[in-house]
Amino acid sequence: MKVLVTGGAGYIGSVTTERLLDAGHAVCVFDNLGRGHREAVDGRAELFVGDLNHPGEIGAAMASVRPDAVMHFAAFALVGESMQHPEMYFQNNVVGGLNLVEAMRKAGVPKIIFSSTCATYGVPERVPMSEDLPQRPANPYGESKLLFEKMLRWYEELHRTQAVFLRYFNACGATEKFGEDHEPETHLIPNVLRVALGQSPAVSVFGGDYPTPDGTCVRDYIHIVDLAEAHILALTGNHTGPFNLGNGSGFSVQEVIDVAREVTGHPIPATVSPRRPGDPPRLVAAAEKARTVLGWKPRYGAIRTIVEHAWAWHRAHPRGYRGA
Repeated sequence: MKVLVTGGAGYIGSVTTERLLDAGHAVCVFDNLGRGHREAVDGRAELFVGDLNHPGEIGAAMASVRPDAVMHFAAFALVGESMQHPEMYFQNNVVGGLNLVEAMRKAGVPKIIFSSTCATYGVPERVPMSEDLPQRPANPYGESKLLFEKMLRWYEELHRTQAVFLRYFNACGATEKFGEDHEPETHLIPNVLRVALGQSPAVSVFGGDYPTPDGTCVRDYIHIVDLAEAHILALTGNHTGPFNLGNGSGFSVQEVIDVAREVTGHPIPATVSPRRPGDPPRLVAAAEKARTVLGWKPRYGAIRTIVEHAWAWHRAHPRGYRGA
């Protein structure tokens, strides 16, 4: 198939592009390179530099490529930033998303695989979290993703756009070529590994008094390759609607730090800071639907394997793509 990957210069988009190409698909990447990296675009893919906020740019790319499907990763994804600048998130994630599906409609592109998030649920009523939970976002980031999901449902009903929503939990890990390089970096594993690389004195732990076994938050960590494989499975079937993507088991912040200490051989000092507003104690996926309907079988569920793969990439790229 021919696939247009928006945000293909970012973390998840770059690895999914790599895996799509490895599977024999043709890939075109559309990215404004504002938060992504040109060096993260697989050399086998065609790159269109453009912005979803400019309808003419995505329209021209869509008309030129005329893909069989779109995979959409080009969203802002920082919860704290969304609380400070909600307008950025509604502009980029909602208005930009509208420009994307309109370009698809005009070019006759029938299918979209959307990179959504468990943040659409907000603080969950129960854990593990299944797709039928009420969606009550606790921040503009989650709200912007939910609004685009709702938009896609109407396009499906009125324009027959086939839409799949893949709701992620904590993406992590790396391949040999592509890894995580954000600025600022807010994710736990790369921030822990920055300490091991000597780039930070200590890692901050936000809250040590949660009702969990060791007092730190529990999250569901999913390897980036397993995420990418779920996208490919969603691409090749007649699937629609939401799918949670997670391993179904959680690891605490302290557990992740302890594993990183073992993997890196570095003491990795940690400092406990106050809780962040809105952080639930536990977020763990119920991903049976993805397993049964998509046939998805995560291969890298062990947190040690995830940290080992991330550590290998960060050691090879201590300055991220800036050192490439």
